[in-house]
Formats: sequence, structure tokens, C-alpha cells
Amino acid sequence: MKIMVMSDVESAFIWEHYKPGMFKDVDLILSAGDLNPHYLTFVETFANVPLLYVHGNHDEKYKYIPPEGCECIDDDIYVYNGIRILGLGGCMRYRRGAHQYTEREMMKRVRRLRWKLRWHKGFDILLTHAPIQDFHDMEDTCHRGFAAFRQLLEQYQPKYCIHGHIHMNYGKKTPRVSMLGDTLVVNAFRTYSFDYDDEALREEAARFE
Repeated sequence: MKIMVMSDVESAFIWEHYKPGMFKDVDLILSAGDLNPHYLTFVETFANVPLLYVHGNHDEKYKYIPPEGCECIDDDIYVYNGIRILGLGGCMRYRRGAHQYTEREMMKRVRRLRWKLRWHKGFDILLTHAPIQDFHDMEDTCHRGFAAFRQLLEQYQPKYCIHGHIHMNYGKKTPRVSMLGDTLVVNAFRTYSFDYDDEALREEAARFE
């Protein structure tokens, strides 16, 4: 199953230079936040596959202009072809506004999911906007990762964690893929596609542990 992930910066190649068949091999699209809702609607319209998203810290406009045809999975577990996808959007609180949380507030969101996690017997993909604490995050409050995510990975050991928020052109030399324990962590910046069962990708990611 081929998954396309994206976040933070719209791809001009997709939006401005779309050609029929561009998404022909894509089975599922995951947005890790901070993308124009019209862009998500555009992608969903032409891809015609499930597009699941969580909110980024700049996505207050989704309340008034929701991405059409797309499914928000914030604070929920969505199952697609047997793959359990847990969504937790937002970033560390650094100003007034929506989709920002203190560490304590994020922990509370996770606790509220305990019955869903028990019912689904865990999850296979964690889809977030913010990164994991002390794993390719940054020192400023806005871009600091959540310890709650690290605890989720340690407890449930999902196959993937998809996040956004850390732009790959920030100069931090954050790798696209890397391993944290048994979880393959993917930075969804702009766009990236991979096969769910690609073992070669896991071997590549292991070089950046």
C-alpha cells in the first residue's frame, strides 16, 4: 500500500503543475498539518483516495474553510485496510490561539484516548503535527516535541510516526526518515511517498538513529 504524506508547505509540482495520473499509485494520503485547506481539497479531488489530516498550529481557518472530502482524525483512531491510524494534531503552546497545547494538556488528550486504544488494541501509525520530544525537534518552545508522543511510541511500538512542523529547510539537517526504537519516523514536510511494507526504507532510516 502506497502512502503519501505532506505538511507545512504546498507542493508547487502538485498544485501548479498537476497532470492526470499523478496520484495513480497512491492508496492513502496523510496530512500532518499547516496546509491550505483549498490545497487539501484539490489533492483529495484528483487523488480520489482517503485523505486524513490533523491540525497544525496555523490551521484555525479550517474551522471556517474545512478541507472538502477530507477526514479530520484529531483525537481519534481511523482504520484503513486494517491499518490503525491515531491522530494528535497541534504543537507546543507558544502564543494564544487554537491547536496549541502544554505538555500537560497533550498528556490529557492521550489519556482520553485510552478506551479507543484498548478497543483497537493499539495503533500502527501515529499522525501528529509536532515532533517527538528530543527527537529531531528544536529548542524554541514552538518547535519543541511532546514527551506524550514518546510515551505512546514506547508503550505501543507502532510501525510509523508521521509528523510535520519541522521544516527540512530550517538548516537543522533533519533526515526525512529515521528510526526511534522499532518505529520509523517520517518528516512529512512538503510531500513524501512510501510503501507501507517497504523494509528497505526501514534499513535506510536505521542509518539516522
